[in-house]
Amino acid sequence: MSNMTAQPSVTSTREVILQTESLTKRYGDFVALDNLNLQVRRGEVFGYIGPNGSGKTTTFRILCGLLEPSGGRAVIGGKEVTGSKDLIKQMVGYLPDNFGVYPSLRAWEYLDFFAAAYRIPVKERPDRIEKCLAIANCTQFRDKLMGELSRGMKQRVGIAKTLLHDPQVLILDEPAATIDPRARIQIRQLLRELADMGKAVLVSSHILPELGDVCDTVGILKEGKLVACGPVQEIMRSIRQKRLMEIRALAGGDRVVSVLKDAPGEWEQVTEGQQEGKLRFEVQADEQQLAESLQLLLSRGITVAEFAEVPADLEDVFMSLTK
Repeated sequence: MSNMTAQPSVTSTREVILQTESLTKRYGDFVALDNLNLQVRRGEVFGYIGPNGSGKTTTFRILCGLLEPSGGRAVIGGKEVTGSKDLIKQMVGYLPDNFGVYPSLRAWEYLDFFAAAYRIPVKERPDRIEKCLAIANCTQFRDKLMGELSRGMKQRVGIAKTLLHDPQVLILDEPAATIDPRARIQIRQLLRELADMGKAVLVSSHILPELGDVCDTVGILKEGKLVACGPVQEIMRSIRQKRLMEIRALAGGDRVVSVLKDAPGEWEQVTEGQQEGKLRFEVQADEQQLAESLQLLLSRGITVAEFAEVPADLEDVFMSLTK
């Protein structure tokens, strides 16, 4: 069993370690997963999002060898999932959205139980447990009974459990769902650290802004079909065809709309998401045209305090693709 150390090679972090080809799951006439094709690379945090019932958990269970696909294939580390389940369990760490605990065991005993299940040698277990507790930021309650821990604390111990056998691929189903804001920040940092170690991290979450902050790539599911997949920024740009600009004027603000009618590009005022004292516009314009528009406002005597583009986020993308 190798220690959890960073991968020195940049090339290794680019290697595709998880791939599906036309992966399909049917239950009678119902298609839960429809010809899924995706790739996840080492050193990557892949955000997997979709409405309830879209096929996320079905995908995870197939990838972990817990569910047989109806068609297609999944390959992890060069091994077919359906034909190499024992090897896959060594390469994959899976944390479901709900997992059982033994309330009478202390946190370290709980981890020791699973370390034994992973056949980690007895002499190696204490050090491995301490490392995993530290990575998951839950060393402080190593001696507490699992039954006394809050849901958020249990979740962090669950992440430590998932790391025990040093998996190459981590599959986390809603890991931050019941954790307080401070702990969610720690989880985001943890995901990034794990990716920097060369692990592939496949994570689902309904807290979309947080996925946008930490993920390199996202895949969006709707009714079992992958409707979008790619780098976060590319996906966001592809959804929003026009730029969204926000302007706040200290003086002359009542004239902003009329002045921008003469500005280069196309400016259309929108009210959705508009804050008091700020105006929002959907704009078809390049950087030069935006600069000229700002200069026009200033030349007409309007004191502009803010002139900024509002970036798209995953919620925009999600709502656009799943409506």
